[in-house]
Amino acid sequence: MKRGIIWILLTCSMVISLILTSCNTSTSISTSTQASTSLPTTTSTTTPIATSKTVTTTPTTTSSVALTGNWWDKLGKPQYGGTLIFRSDRDFIGWDPYYYAGASSLFNCWLEKLYGHDWTVDPAVFNFRLGFTPNDYIKGTLALSWEYSDPGTIVVHLRQGIHWQDIPPANGREFTADDVVWDIHRMYGGGDGFTKPSPFITTVWTDLKSATAIDKYTVVFAWKTPNPEIIDETMHSPGVDTCMVNREAVQQWGDVNNWHRAIGTGAFMISDYVSGSSLTVVRNPNYWGYDERYPQNKLPYADAVKDLVIPDSATALAALRTGKIDALDNNSLTTAKDIQKTNPEIIQYKVPAGGGLSVDVKNDAKPFNDVRVRQAMQMAIDLQTISSSYYGGDTPPYPATLTTRYMTGWGFPYEQWPQDLKDQFAYNPTGAKKLLSDAGYPNGFQTNIVADNTGDLDLLQIVKSYFLAVGIDMSVKLMDNASWTTTVQNGHKYDQIAYRASGSLALNSEPTRHVLLFQTGQARNYQMISNPDYDALYAKAQAATSVDQVKEIVRQGNEIFARQHFMISLLIPNIYVLYQPWFKGFNGSQGVVAGGGAGPNMIGFYWPRLWLDQKLKQSLGH
Repeated sequence: MKRGIIWILLTCSMVISLILTSCNTSTSISTSTQASTSLPTTTSTTTPIATSKTVTTTPTTTSSVALTGNWWDKLGKPQYGGTLIFRSDRDFIGWDPYYYAGASSLFNCWLEKLYGHDWTVDPAVFNFRLGFTPNDYIKGTLALSWEYSDPGTIVVHLRQGIHWQDIPPANGREFTADDVVWDIHRMYGGGDGFTKPSPFITTVWTDLKSATAIDKYTVVFAWKTPNPEIIDETMHSPGVDTCMVNREAVQQWGDVNNWHRAIGTGAFMISDYVSGSSLTVVRNPNYWGYDERYPQNKLPYADAVKDLVIPDSATALAALRTGKIDALDNNSLTTAKDIQKTNPEIIQYKVPAGGGLSVDVKNDAKPFNDVRVRQAMQMAIDLQTISSSYYGGDTPPYPATLTTRYMTGWGFPYEQWPQDLKDQFAYNPTGAKKLLSDAGYPNGFQTNIVADNTGDLDLLQIVKSYFLAVGIDMSVKLMDNASWTTTVQNGHKYDQIAYRASGSLALNSEPTRHVLLFQTGQARNYQMISNPDYDALYAKAQAATSVDQVKEIVRQGNEIFARQHFMISLLIPNIYVLYQPWFKGFNGSQGVVAGGGAGPNMIGFYWPRLWLDQKLKQSLGH
């Protein structure tokens, strides 16, 4: 549903009609002891992979476990059976983490990582709705426990009795420390015949010196940095960094960049993939894991998970409304309000977007290489009015810098800014015109912006009007998401300004990785930011010996970002996860529902722990 909003631009008494639409801590590591169209067809002529011949009994009824008096009892009693159905907004273009290049993928659906989340933490304490998870809330998955033997050296003890899925050539053999070392060597060029890291991975694992198996279940990681925060953030990353790939499969085929070769230790195995249509995974009958909340319950609960490729948002919403999918992520406030009216039974969770929206100028190109021009562009935009009118007060009116304001204890939130800095972000078209004149543009200038057409284009039109009011005439060039990513983010082939669906400011994953992302020459630095004071920060972080020192370095990075106006800040919108009442065990945690934005982060951990109330689903006519 759309609603007209009247905007008054004070500098030119200009009235424009807007449409309300999509907006799309610990000092040491924890030690774990424990318009509607038809849906795509899912018919396939391919042959599913063979499953294990030694099949354990698969529970198909409600768990017999009594409620425990713990917070999670309100989520209901776990049930076995059924198929969870989600939506992916794009096809799955990769199967081997070695070749991962930022595209949406489901690697950790069948692969597992060394670390996961503490499933028992009350969401009132920490709700796992950011990409960054402090060390206090990390638990082992393949890893059982870990400790620092000295600064820069971490010893990881693996769980015993974990086996690869019973698929040739792995054939269900035990997972050991040698598997971890081999996988890390393959990803980062550390040995076992691997001399160069994957060219597709850009992470701070470059600080790793070595990984060594000292016995069957123990791996020692030695790092160049003594900084525990960099080490912890790297090893606990929600990305693909520690998705363990089977070495026999790679040795037999050269890689596992084919779904038929996808072998892991996870709770699900790929049974079918139809390009452009769907991916289906089924229960691993010999999976090792149990539910931490109900330790006697073997995982997974669901018999299968199906991920439907539905690029069109209207089609995806129709599928949600009619009960054809169980959950849908990355929805706007407008969509959430509409669903509340038409389908009040659908449950909603509000989550901060993974990045703050921004107008990304090319910092090395005229006129944007002059900080006065960048500041003028910022002062031309009325963030307060955008917050109250466009977003209806759903998102705070504060500008963003490097890290999200929701990452408590990190960064440089607006409330802490000195007044002189706040003034640089206050709506001031008169001041903006003076800055442009001082920079040599008394009459403004013409420019262009390359926009991802999946972004909030109504908001972009508002920005365009604000710019025009101070003399900046900005034409808009639209690209589809894939072309935008290839041209702008990966190719840096744009000449002036860029705008994307998910912003580059206010990132919510690992703080030190944010500092690294925008160093001079980094691949993700398509804004062409180059500042010696900022560049010096990551080296300082590497040399730091405490988390508090790193927090101060990240704060400095945020302030440099704000004062240099490397990007023109808009706001951090909220997005909504919408899910069916029969979809159980879910409490809004980040990275659970597949397919949105940069792709799922922790689905391999969460999916086995979620279940369907099949009786409720049937009673509701589905």
